Amino acid sequence: MTDTTPAPGGFRMDRRTALATTAVAATALTVAGCSTSDKSAAAAPNPAPAKNDPAAAKKQGNVLANTSDVPVGGGIISGDTVITQPVAGTFDGFSSTCTHLGCKVNAVEGGLIKCPCHGSTFNLDGTVAGGPAPRALDPRAIRVDGDQIVSA
Repeated sequence: MTDTTPAPGGFRMDRRTALATTAVAATALTVAGCSTSDKSAAAAPNPAPAKNDPAAAKKQGNVLANTSDVPVGGGIISGDTVITQPVAGTFDGFSSTCTHLGCKVNAVEGGLIKCPCHGSTFNLDGTVAGGPAPRALDPRAIRVDGDQIVSA
C-alpha cells in the first residue's frame, strides 16, 4: 500500500520516491558542505625551489646525495638508487634491485656493489662481476647539480 498524497500543483509522489529524493538532496548538501570554495589556494602555483636551496630541493624528493658523500672508486646506496664514482668527477646511477631474484643490494665495498641474498656482485659500472645475477643492474638517470646528485 502506497501513500499517493497529491503535492501542490497536482503532482503525486509516493513515499518511497519522496524518501529517496530527500536522501539524494541530503547527500548532495553534505558533499557540498565538505568541499572547499577557496579558489585562490587551488589556483596559486607552487613556487619552484631556489636552485641553491638544498632543503627545498630535498622536499621535492629529487636530491639523492651530495657529491662529497660518494667516494672515488666506490659508491653509496640512496633509497632505491646506487650511486657510484668510478673515477673522480664521474657519477653513475643504478637501480638497487639485484637482477637475480629482486633482492636489494646492500653495500658498495672494495669496488663492488654487493647483494646479500645469493652473493651476486656488480662492478662500479653496474656490470656483473660475479653471479648468479644474469645481467647488469638497471641504469638510473642521475645528474650533478652543483654539489648535489639529483635524479634526472
